[in-house]
Amino acid sequence: MKPPIEHIRLSRHAKDQLVRMKRDTGILNWNILCRWAFLLSLTDNKRPRDVDIRTDSNLEMSWKVFSGDYQALLASLFYLRCQRDGITSEQEQTLEFRKHLGRGIGRLCALKIRPDIVHITELAVNQ
Repeated sequence: MKPPIEHIRLSRHAKDQLVRMKRDTGILNWNILCRWAFLLSLTDNKRPRDVDIRTDSNLEMSWKVFSGDYQALLASLFYLRCQRDGITSEQEQTLEFRKHLGRGIGRLCALKIRPDIVHITELAVNQ
């Protein structure tokens, strides 16, 4: 399955949020936090807001690094969501992926408790 995006680059604001999350949670890998954030955004039934997507940080990763062993699963979940939301063009899908990731990072950072795998799973199941 073709990944929705080949190369992911984040904004300085998103990077700053992830730096705080790394410090607060002890999770050392950007890709794990980004993966959780992305999935957290997908659990929201509403589409992410149209925002100006900035890529002005030096934090970047490939789809393979972002998705790890879950490449097919994450791509499938994303494409199902795009289908549900009526997003068909590749360009729109790339933008939608970036919006989901940005929204998810913001929401993950805003959680009142320090998330761990159990908490993230509970959030996803209870949506």
